[in-house]
Amino acid sequence: MPARATTVDRQRAEASPTGRAAARLAKHVESALGQVELSLPQYRVLVILAKGSAAASALASRLAVSPPSVTALVDGLVGRRFVERQSVSGDRRRVDHVLTEQGRRVLAEADAAVDRRLEDIAAYLPASERTRAMSGLHLWHKAMDAYLGARVARQD
Repeated sequence: MPARATTVDRQRAEASPTGRAAARLAKHVESALGQVELSLPQYRVLVILAKGSAAASALASRLAVSPPSVTALVDGLVGRRFVERQSVSGDRRRVDHVLTEQGRRVLAEADAAVDRRLEDIAAYLPASERTRAMSGLHLWHKAMDAYLGARVARQD
C-alpha cells in the first residue's frame, strides 16, 4: 500500500508542476527578502511604487487585496521611512504613496537578494537550461505586466 501511495503522489506532482514550482519559488523569494527584513507583500508594494506614486485604492487594485490590507502594509513601510504619503494638490481627499530614497535603496537590496537566490538555484541546472529558466522568469514578468494592464483597462 505505501508503494501505491508514493506512485499516486508522484503522478500528482508530475501532473501539476508549474503551480507547485511557482509556490516553491515564492517561498525562496520570501526567504531572500528576509535578508533585508521585508515581507513579500511589502516588496510588492515597493516594486509598484518604484514605477510611480499611487493612491491606496490603486495599490489595493494592483495587489488584489482590500484597502484596509494596503493601509496596514503602507503604515509599516511609512514607519520604516521607505514610503511617504503626499497630499495631491487640487484634490484634498487624495493621498498618494511615494517611494523614498531609503525605500529605493532597500528595494535595490531586496532585488539583489532575490536575484542571488534565484541564480543560486538555477546554478544546479546545465548552462543552457539555466539560461532558459531565467529567460522564462523574464517572460512571466512580461506576461504578468500585460495581464495587469488589461485588467486595469477593463476596470476603467
